[in-house]
Amino acid sequence: MDVERRNNVTVTGNPRGRTVVLAHGFGCDQNMWRLTVPALVDDHRVVLFDYVGSGRSDLSAFSPERYAALDGYARDVVEVCEALDLRDAVFVGHSVSAMIGVLAAGMAPERIGALVMVAPSPRYIDDEGYRGGFSAEDIEELLASLEANYLGWSATMAPLIMGNADRPELGEELKNSFCATDPAMARVFAQATFLSDSRDDLKSVSVPTLVLECLHDVIAPREVGAFVHRTIPGAELVTLDATGHCPHLSAPEATNEAITDFLARLQ
Repeated sequence: MDVERRNNVTVTGNPRGRTVVLAHGFGCDQNMWRLTVPALVDDHRVVLFDYVGSGRSDLSAFSPERYAALDGYARDVVEVCEALDLRDAVFVGHSVSAMIGVLAAGMAPERIGALVMVAPSPRYIDDEGYRGGFSAEDIEELLASLEANYLGWSATMAPLIMGNADRPELGEELKNSFCATDPAMARVFAQATFLSDSRDDLKSVSVPTLVLECLHDVIAPREVGAFVHRTIPGAELVTLDATGHCPHLSAPEATNEAITDFLARLQ
């Protein structure tokens, strides 16, 4: 399999700079990083890709068995890194991709040398001593609604996830991205995302890590950011003056500044 074609890999930026890999979240694709790329390309080589089942990836490569758990998506990341022979790359993951990056760094530590976690959540369901933001019943209803009417679910959920009701065009963009995803493949990714529990994996992270949270985020409340911050040894936490779950779209200036400041300190 041609991995670069399978995952619709795009490489841009400064070939002499440290490589930054940008990884999208559920229901999205690499286009969601279009406001971040310009802030990186002068000093860094930038790699973008689509997970199999998303964007312009090769849909024929989709396997419900492989992608039923986050490990399958982490294998995508590792295989992209291997195909490009990346070493010591900085992996920037949005939402569930933050945890996929943790898994990928564990699988291939020589490939990933730092992590930026944008609105991460290691577990969405509340547990004893842990607030993920949702009850088990909430997630069961969410997945049942997605299963029954994916387009209707997308229209309802996208504005809530995006936040920023005063800028409805942002929610509309996210809805259109959700709706462009094959419903059967989206269901598999949604179950892998919302039923995941990566809390223990955080303890094994040994690379420099930046955690970016938003002031108000219905998907990853601030208690989650605090948990990730204190669980990853030496992690740095930045709270963005932003609302919603996609600050790289709703507050790109603040998001880009936090990322580029972190990258500068890695040199």
